[in-house]
Amino acid sequence: MKTLFSDLVHAFSGLYSARFPIRRLRPIDAYGGNDESVRSMPTTRLPFNCRYVIGPGPRRWSAHAYGEAIDVNPVENPYLESGRVHPRAGRAYLDRGRVRPGMAVRGGLLVRTFATVGWQWGGRWTGSPDYQHFSATGG
Repeated sequence: MKTLFSDLVHAFSGLYSARFPIRRLRPIDAYGGNDESVRSMPTTRLPFNCRYVIGPGPRRWSAHAYGEAIDVNPVENPYLESGRVHPRAGRAYLDRGRVRPGMAVRGGLLVRTFATVGWQWGGRWTGSPDYQHFSATGG
């Protein structure tokens, strides 16, 4: 039976075998469950973070709250929201044509690997691209 856990094991096993650089991989509870305190850190957060969607629109639970999403290498893969860059250190990685280690880019290893388990990439979003975000639901 395919599960979210098996998806992640498969994806991260493939990334590890290919020596794709993951800066740091920790559960959110290593930071007291506080997404705000970890958002500026270069930490890939394991799924399950009981929080609301960031950004405009109605207040609703994020796919992270259901363990259906993960953010990978947030500095190399920032989230753009209304002209703001999250985390701020990600500003150095806004030029997505200048590919550097750890980046998620269209057709790149990270994006392809998550696609093999059916997960979608937030970098494809046109309004507010979220280059670090991968989810089982597409949201």
